[in-house]
Amino acid sequence: MEQVVRADITAFGAGRAEMANAMIEQSGLRVRPDRNRGRSAGINPSGRYEPMSRTVFDDGWNSLEELPPFKTEVQVEKPRTIITRNSSPDISFDRSINPYRGCEHGCVYCFARPTHAYMGLSPGLDFESKLFAKPDAAHLLSRELSKEGYQPRTIAIGTNTDPYQPIEKQYRIMREVLEVLEARQHPVGIVTKSALVTRDIDILSRMAEKGLAKVALSVTTLDRKLARTMEPRASTPSKRLEAMRQLHEAGIPVSVMVAPIIPGLNDSEVERILESARAQGAAEAGYVILRLPLEVSPIFKDWLLRHYPDRYRHVMSLIRSMRDGKDYDSEWGKRMKGSGPYAWQIGRRFEIAAKRLELNVEKRQLRTDLFEPGDRENEQLILI
Repeated sequence: MEQVVRADITAFGAGRAEMANAMIEQSGLRVRPDRNRGRSAGINPSGRYEPMSRTVFDDGWNSLEELPPFKTEVQVEKPRTIITRNSSPDISFDRSINPYRGCEHGCVYCFARPTHAYMGLSPGLDFESKLFAKPDAAHLLSRELSKEGYQPRTIAIGTNTDPYQPIEKQYRIMREVLEVLEARQHPVGIVTKSALVTRDIDILSRMAEKGLAKVALSVTTLDRKLARTMEPRASTPSKRLEAMRQLHEAGIPVSVMVAPIIPGLNDSEVERILESARAQGAAEAGYVILRLPLEVSPIFKDWLLRHYPDRYRHVMSLIRSMRDGKDYDSEWGKRMKGSGPYAWQIGRRFEIAAKRLELNVEKRQLRTDLFEPGDRENEQLILI
């Protein structure tokens, strides 16, 4: 049986964690543990564009059917274009590629979760288990790079969902995209949490030799237990560090992203993460403060209540201290780094550690002068 219900755990306040926890359990909003095994999200709320929100509950007549665990399902998406443009003033790229929609890594804090609402799906468990693959990505990319007037600039991949998530082993879309970029000598910057990136060292090393490729590994924590609950299907922290070493030894510029930094949970690890990454060959580093836009906020809060109820009040208090008293502030220039004394302290700690380790001494700029547009498809022949 289903009951139409709406609930927002923000209504309970940071000081009433146990009450919020109990009410979520009783409302049926939280998915049974046997159904979300190996996933981070504990709830599957309807997207913000849906007219109703439904939840399963027991009416006392033992009529509640046994629902199966969430299994990874992949649908093929057929977009008309593959390069996404943006004009955001606080990020360093103006174009990107997302070979997949949704991400099986299941990072509970992922700011891309709300995009699943555009598909009529939940940013919760649906985001981790109902995925979309774009097998025509390489063909679309080749066509777009061939368009008259195209001006090359670095294409960022992995800025929304991870291009090396587990289903890439089967679909190999990312490798096909890299093959096109290599053939056209087009620069690419990759961000990932997966050691699977080392599979493509052959292509990336050839591109890096010409100044056309660099890779950033995101390392959120060195605590294996925390990583397993927070990013359950991403590579372990040690695997990511090992991937850095292999990439560096292959001549591929490597950087580390300490992202996201969650105050009261992993912010004490900033220096150790930078030291570990530097030891494996990382030459550049960056960081991002936790972002909780839209549906990400209740999903993260529910996770925090389940795994770290004793820290709930402290963590949420610190987050709000960096977001002008809110869970999130989307203002340009603030959304990545936060504001206030605690955000300032994290920023200074990061800068001091990076300077001590000689990170960011030189920012690697990728080349665009080698670009070869190739033959323009469907070009009209000239009559003589």
